[in-house]
Amino acid sequence: MHCSRIRTALSARLDGEEPPPGLTPGRLDDHLAGCRDCRRWDARARALAAGLGRAAAHPEDDPAAADALLARLRAAAAGPGASGADTGGKRAG
Repeated sequence: MHCSRIRTALSARLDGEEPPPGLTPGRLDDHLAGCRDCRRWDARARALAAGLGRAAAHPEDDPAAADALLARLRAAAAGPGASGADTGGKRAG
């Protein structure tokens, strides 16, 4: 099964939505058990969702939280091996 289809289903599961037809929770879990890349993707997606949830709950509590969250989102979007440097949304190189 293609990882892109699994990741779409994982995203749906994280959002509380129905998975695409034919992808049961058991099939997702079976794929995760055997696919390190999808396990990493799932862990990053869960961490981002948790961070967004915390930031959205009380944004007025910490004005710097928005900047920190944006930096984390940029780093996560860049994927593994990214330098973490802010390049204005563009990849360095």
